[in-house]
Amino acid sequence: MGITGSIAAYKSCLIIRQLIKAGAEVQVVITPAGKEFITPITLSALTSKPVISEFFAQRDGTWHSHVALGLWADAMLIAPATASTIGKMAHGVADNMLITTYLSMKAPVFIAPAMDLDMYAHPSTQHNLDILRSYGNHIIEPGTGFLASHLEGKGRMEEPENIVKALDEFFEQQNDLAGKRVLITAGPTYEKIDPVRFIGNYSSGKMGFALAEECAARGAEVELVCGPVSAQMQSNSPLIHRTDVESAQQMYDACINLYPKMDAAILCAAVADFTPEVCADEKIKRKGDEMVLRLRPTQDIAAALGRMKREDQTLVGFALETNDEATNAEGKLKKKNFDFIVLNSLRDKGAGFRTDTNKITIIRRDLSHQEFPLKPKAEVATDIINELQKQL
Repeated sequence: MGITGSIAAYKSCLIIRQLIKAGAEVQVVITPAGKEFITPITLSALTSKPVISEFFAQRDGTWHSHVALGLWADAMLIAPATASTIGKMAHGVADNMLITTYLSMKAPVFIAPAMDLDMYAHPSTQHNLDILRSYGNHIIEPGTGFLASHLEGKGRMEEPENIVKALDEFFEQQNDLAGKRVLITAGPTYEKIDPVRFIGNYSSGKMGFALAEECAARGAEVELVCGPVSAQMQSNSPLIHRTDVESAQQMYDACINLYPKMDAAILCAAVADFTPEVCADEKIKRKGDEMVLRLRPTQDIAAALGRMKREDQTLVGFALETNDEATNAEGKLKKKNFDFIVLNSLRDKGAGFRTDTNKITIIRRDLSHQEFPLKPKAEVATDIINELQKQL
């Protein structure tokens, strides 16, 4: 647990008491400014552990290992988190023990901001929080529910019981997919014209990666079939098995082979609908004023899996639309035999390809719609997998 220099630091004692009552082992790391608001003696009495504040425990060379703390913890909670600490975390300013511990942390990180509303609403603070969200941190804000995306109201720290409840809810869902196997497709496909040219699209694979990481974090074994992407995954979870492909045919073959062994599939990849009839063996030279390229349809992965789907399997599709969004998505839902479909529109700013955010609507088989606000893709993945978990 990290404590920073805020008047809300006194509430940290209440959080610690609730965590220990629930059976948690708590180690406090406090900033020098935090000690101006609450004494290490009080915190040590609550946790039965020495409070860590400085890099060196004594003048004899004994030091505190932030790396060891990062490996030891199952979660890191920073409450309260001041604007200064949030800024340092966002930009890697490792000038105290708390920040170095955060930078070494292997476990999920929860942040409960605490400051006056003007400071909280300032674009600098909001920008820093967006950076922390993009890193996969969980921001616990007042007035918008647990693990919220944006502040609508006060800048004060969320109440201790709600912070502890947020942690409880997070850990309760950590193994809700244990024993399940999920197929996920991600990224674009490239359809070769000749050895140096191809037909492709702008998909970055980020949404598919986020889905794979969310499933693995909740205990599922993931088969990730990934088109050619430059983005890197945040996780190196052993539960994620990655198969790299290039063309729509290669992705089709991989999915047809894997799906019978799966409990669910999420078709997030942007697969080409057409591929050149002929791929030239050599680079096509420029001749004349025009060139005609003949295309043929690719094999429809979603339709094929929809026909294969057993009663004990779940199939989730994506629809990226530019017009008549809901109508087109509902039609695709029925035609492909999806259990639900995730709709996003290129007309929504911040949604779609090559962004770190997305704005989705989940449409179910009964055609009920659930709309979500613009969120980082990691949080969008949580919303989608929450829906999947209900249907498994």
